[in-house]
Amino acid sequence: MRTTLKRGVGRGAGANGNGRAVFPPGPVSAVTRYAQPPPSGPSGFTILKRILVGTLVVLSSLALGVAGGAYLWFHQSVADIQSHPDLKRVAKELDVPVANHPAIALVIGYDHRVGIGGPSRSDTIMLIRADPVDKTISLLSFPRDLQVPIYCGSTVMSSSDKINSAYADCGPRGTLDTVRHLTGLPINYVITVDFHGFKEVVDKLGGVWMDIDRTYYNKNTGSSYDNYANIDIQPGYQRLGGGDALEFVRFRHTDDDFHRVARQQEFVRALKEQISHGFSYTDVFALVNDMVHNVEVVAGGHKLSGGDVVQWAFFAKDLPGGHFFQPSIATQVVGDQVLAPQSAVQQAVNTFVNPDVQSSKAANAAALGKKVKQTAPPPSSVTLTVLNGNGVAGAAANASYLLAQRGYRTVQPPNNLEPNVPQGHQNYFHTKIYYDPAQPRSKAAALALQQLVEPADVAKLPRTPWLLSLDPGSMLMVVLGTTFHGDVAQPVVTQAPKHEPPFVRSDPQAALQLLQPLRSKVPFKLEVPTVLERNSYPDTAPGDQAVRLYTIEGHHKAVRLVFSTGQVGDYWGVEETDWTGAPILSDRSFRHDLGGREFDLYYAGSHLHMVVLQANGATYWVVNTLLDTLSNETMLAIAKGLQPLGAK
Repeated sequence: MRTTLKRGVGRGAGANGNGRAVFPPGPVSAVTRYAQPPPSGPSGFTILKRILVGTLVVLSSLALGVAGGAYLWFHQSVADIQSHPDLKRVAKELDVPVANHPAIALVIGYDHRVGIGGPSRSDTIMLIRADPVDKTISLLSFPRDLQVPIYCGSTVMSSSDKINSAYADCGPRGTLDTVRHLTGLPINYVITVDFHGFKEVVDKLGGVWMDIDRTYYNKNTGSSYDNYANIDIQPGYQRLGGGDALEFVRFRHTDDDFHRVARQQEFVRALKEQISHGFSYTDVFALVNDMVHNVEVVAGGHKLSGGDVVQWAFFAKDLPGGHFFQPSIATQVVGDQVLAPQSAVQQAVNTFVNPDVQSSKAANAAALGKKVKQTAPPPSSVTLTVLNGNGVAGAAANASYLLAQRGYRTVQPPNNLEPNVPQGHQNYFHTKIYYDPAQPRSKAAALALQQLVEPADVAKLPRTPWLLSLDPGSMLMVVLGTTFHGDVAQPVVTQAPKHEPPFVRSDPQAALQLLQPLRSKVPFKLEVPTVLERNSYPDTAPGDQAVRLYTIEGHHKAVRLVFSTGQVGDYWGVEETDWTGAPILSDRSFRHDLGGREFDLYYAGSHLHMVVLQANGATYWVVNTLLDTLSNETMLAIAKGLQPLGAK
């Protein structure tokens, strides 16, 4: 084949027409090619935009890297919290926590002193119950000298000994087994805290804001009367560092173990208030970092996750006012022994696991002299129909039987229909309690039933055809969800509180003599408590301060009055300060007009712990004793008796 290649055309074109290839080929036709003028340099705005874009890219990359690193660090840190071999063995004995159900943690605070032989002692034994449905936290503490049977596994180590010996005899497993046998409660978490670690955690958190009821002072000289830990804490609202906080929660040498337990619960409550006052995701990271080397935690059935830490931290942050409960075991002291019958333990346990979120409302109404409304009808007058919405065979029949045992009138669906949710509608997670608004007090009945089948949601009966077809006209329609596990709780039976006269006397001079010299030393008007608890007088114990003028953190002036009821360890007080944003003020339960002035009321369950007046650019707090021994009516009478200094 002959191929003709014309010079200057085709692949044979070249400088000399020698057939060497060029790329790209030249044009065949005569075309004039124009070159565009060179582009001008970038403008100042363009340069700025490029810099910003580049910076954002770099920052985004850094952020992603930091976030990824933080995520890995956070989860590794959470894993480090639970790394102790003893606790890993204990984890196998714990009950598995169920999502959206109450969880119970056993907290063990122990004292391991370097250089001191013998086993460590557990000076703090406390159960904490968190209920995500009712949004409640309950604390149940055990006096360390409480006489109980001591267990290690199934072995009875002693038929009767101090409860804190369980840790010395068998470690955390001994305390877990002993408490579980004593209470019969399922326990999902165990948390152990070395007292040295306690101090470090408190310090790294920046301290804890606490209201101190009286003077705590001791200087150990080695003599028989002061041979206990040094302590120097003055009365009033203040931030305690780790060392002072530890000495406060461990102190018991001039009162007793019951007040020590109350101080421990006061610390937990203060920590909760501080979390509620201001807590963010960055604080969770800081908290985990502080816990890694000082706190050990195990959970039943699974490893503690970062999600667990975040969930419980923000649960505590968002807890409603008055939803913090502190039941106690009724004990008696016989010689050097602390005794409690099993009936007293069981009563405290029942209150612990069934916190009545309405108790503060009922107690408050009674204290104000208002009639307590009993809105829920008795179970015998409530008709209900139970439907199976979780797909578990026999669930509706079982729940109907259990509710009938609680006194409810259970009614089957009409026309012999099966009590099952139709296919395509069985997507119930929480149990639903639907009430018929046409029937009086049906909503109140639904709310009362909700406590027995938690977690459950209450709603008005919808006009859904399939649901109406299964309704025989009952006051309540109950659709079981997948969170129903075949158990119905015991109903909470509470006595309606009754209004009682305040136990007070009129005595304006007692506090006036203390406050008069301080009148010109504070930038706000002082208030004089003119009404006192009947047996109370200013604290005159040796070394104590009946009145204290001080500055909070160098910013806020404050005055603290301390009164003693005459009973061992019982001190109540009045705090006056120009700090209106203290963390302790973040947990208000109610606000009421009393005698023409508005007061904020702070309840712990059914006990009125603090009453606060805000006036004159200042806050005035009446604070109950550690054991809340002043009645609610007495607390209100003292608060209403506050009068401006100089007023007639």
